[in-house]
Amino acid sequence: MSTAASQGGDRPPLRKPVFTKVDQLRPGTNGHTLTVKVVSANPVPARARPGAAAPAPATNSSRAPRIAECLVGDETGAIVFTARNDQVDLLKPDATVILRNAKIDMFKGSMRLAVDKWGRIEATEPGSFTVKEDNNLSLVEYELVNVAE
Repeated sequence: MSTAASQGGDRPPLRKPVFTKVDQLRPGTNGHTLTVKVVSANPVPARARPGAAAPAPATNSSRAPRIAECLVGDETGAIVFTARNDQVDLLKPDATVILRNAKIDMFKGSMRLAVDKWGRIEATEPGSFTVKEDNNLSLVEYELVNVAE
């Protein structure tokens, strides 16, 4: 019997994560692993969100989902991270976290970083870097252009 079969199936071996820097993020990409420091965290009030008047989907609790916009970054740049529910508790100012399988969402033409159910956020030791706030990728506005083939 092969070692893969004895370990419970034909799963591919786990790959070592390739850490990305904030300034390498591009619209429409996903699968990023980053180590970032939280600069600020601002809760988004439920009434300010589009569609908040509709009843919230059934979740573990009956209350509306909590959302916070957090400015996170590393020594190469900064970006707005949209934290949802339990992620809000991990992303406090001055915290350093590892974002695994993060993706880029577009919101009103600008990039937002997010971690959905397929990703993970881990608290880690405080980073020794200073966030380069003057290179905020969320301030760059993108326009969708259809290319004729």
